[in-house]
Amino acid sequence: MPISPLKAVFLFMKFIQGKPRNQWEMYCLDEHVDADNEVRLIDLFVDSLNLAELGFKVDYEENGRPAYHPGALLRLFIYGYLNRIRSSRQLEKECKRNLELMWLMRELQPDHSGLFLAAVWHMEF
Repeated sequence: MPISPLKAVFLFMKFIQGKPRNQWEMYCLDEHVDADNEVRLIDLFVDSLNLAELGFKVDYEENGRPAYHPGALLRLFIYGYLNRIRSSRQLEKECKRNLELMWLMRELQPDHSGLFLAAVWHMEF
């Protein structure tokens, strides 16, 4: 049996209401990441590294789709290591829903196969 609109208003007034899901909202990711959050430290650490000296390939030929910068992927792998996320599929999922990772990755969302190939590409055998 449907509830009348008037009764529905009184029924839901007792509770704290969330925002409508279809409402557009502008926000800054920087406001959602605390100043002492670990992702800020990871970002500063990777920025301080000379990736070319460490053996990362930073120069690519321009053919096909551009690659993700090795620094961005290193940030993601360090975050995963510190938070016990080892699966490339789980890292992919976290890039889409975790505000800390969205901030750290500048909203890049690499897919799991790209993450796996990047990890294999930079491994030493």
